[in-house]
Amino acid sequence: MTVLSQRVPARPILGVHPGLILAALDIAGLLIASYLAVVEVGGGVPACGPIEGCEEVALSDYSRIGGVPVAVFGVILSLILLTCAVAWWRTDAYGLLLAHYGLSLAGVLFEVYFLYLQVNVIRALCVWCTAYGLSLILRFVIAFVIWVRQPPPERAVGIG
Repeated sequence: MTVLSQRVPARPILGVHPGLILAALDIAGLLIASYLAVVEVGGGVPACGPIEGCEEVALSDYSRIGGVPVAVFGVILSLILLTCAVAWWRTDAYGLLLAHYGLSLAGVLFEVYFLYLQVNVIRALCVWCTAYGLSLILRFVIAFVIWVRQPPPERAVGIG
């Protein structure tokens, strides 16, 4: 059995398995990304209310990668993260925690780049994109804290 497939009982946070906390945040991110993806795939632009900027970002050259709206990638990432979180909650497989942490880190790196583009190149901010980015940063930070608190399998003897 590899270290990644070994089961390590999670240390609860406020009496809740941390995988459920990550899953709740993943659902929030999935809802935001899904709204953006549906609107943009349908040819529209997201409604931002009294705040301006969403239209400029959605219509910019940077809102698509290979013709696919960036939000679609956010949906895919959120679905994968949600799957990792739920599977970790159900199995306590250490590798699923690491997968969530690593993938959320990759997402945060992209979000930093996309925020840079919004501020410095597009010169407009989309509140939906920013909300998704903040949810991803929160997911990464929480996964990091859980990872720091969670001993690796070789040191997890007696936890639970």
